[in-house]
Amino acid sequence: MDISGGNILARGRVATRLPAQDLERARRFYAERLGLEPVDERPGGLLYRCSDTEFALFTSTGSSPGTFSQMGWQVDDLDGVVAELRSKGVEFEEVDVPGFRTVDGIAHVEGHYPSKHARGERAAWFRDSEGNLLGIGEPVV
Repeated sequence: MDISGGNILARGRVATRLPAQDLERARRFYAERLGLEPVDERPGGLLYRCSDTEFALFTSTGSSPGTFSQMGWQVDDLDGVVAELRSKGVEFEEVDVPGFRTVDGIAHVEGHYPSKHARGERAAWFRDSEGNLLGIGEPVV
C-alpha cells in the first residue's frame, strides 16, 4: 500500500472526538483547568486547536468507560506541564500494575516507535470533567 498517494485516508487529517454529557461543564473544565478555549462551535459541539491538530467535544448521551487513553498531547517538558496543570486542580492517575507503575503521577514507558527516534516515553494521565482519559507524553531520547 502506497501511503504517500495511493491510500486516500493516509492523506487525510485525523481529529479526535470526545463525548461530553454536559458540554458547558466540559467547556469550563477545558478553559479553567487546561487553559484551552474553543476556536469554533456549533450546536452540540466545541472545536479546539492545539498546534496543527484539532479535537472536538460533542454532546452525547453515551460516555467513555475511561479505561483507555482517548487522546494525548506530546510535550517537551512533562514535569512543567504536570506541575502547571496540578496548580489548576487537575488530578493525575496513579497506576500500579505488574510491569507498569506511576510515581507521583508519571510513568516511564519502555520502548517507542522507531520513527520517533526515542528510547521511551515519560507519561501521565488525567480525566476530564466527562470521564475521558487523556494523556501527556514526553519522548525520552
